Amino acid sequence: MRQLLLDLPAEKPQTLESFVVGAHAELTQLLQRIARGQANGLDECFVYIWGEAGSGKTHLLQALAAAPNALYVPGDIEKDIAHDVLNYRTGTNLYLIDDCDQLKPEAQIAAFALFNQVREQGGCMVTAGKVAPAALTLREDLRTRLGWGLIYQLHGLSDAEKIEALTHAATARGLTLSPGVLPYLITHFARDMRSLSALLDALDQYSLETKRPITLPLLRELLQRND
Repeated sequence: MRQLLLDLPAEKPQTLESFVVGAHAELTQLLQRIARGQANGLDECFVYIWGEAGSGKTHLLQALAAAPNALYVPGDIEKDIAHDVLNYRTGTNLYLIDDCDQLKPEAQIAAFALFNQVREQGGCMVTAGKVAPAALTLREDLRTRLGWGLIYQLHGLSDAEKIEALTHAATARGLTLSPGVLPYLITHFARDMRSLSALLDALDQYSLETKRPITLPLLRELLQRND
């Protein structure tokens, strides 16, 4: 599969509305309530999301980061700033920790303390990782905490669902795609939706530059420019 090596347009901000829901309607509805500050009870305030790379975990957490008083923390945060960043703070009521499986020992200690502070003093915490909490290779107290709340597994979209989502995105932008463009795209390019959506943007731009319709030959030509 060809990777995302093209000079693509700048990535658009992630939103809950742009997430392809698929079989995850319950999760997206919950996250919408959390973003609005309407989580119901302690259980809904602690959510762990897991799934393979490209399933949409980071999309969801970055979308939540746009909510008022939210803090997004990547899992690869440097150890020398972990305690300062992963710190309970007045005015912040939504804490988002991505890629928990990548947390360094110092960040794990800080995340454990933050979890307890959120539980005691109020707020919500949404975390994400590649595997379920029970399979995380983290310190036991943090691993246990991450499994306390609601746990959701993200499943990748089928090819048919990807084509449906990309068709909807193209229609919303007024793009006309020739038959065969999307089936070829999802079998000859990176398969995650972020990369596919970015290439659709690039294809639109290339179509405007060349003043040609979006056809399979145009798509092949765009991909071959990077060979």
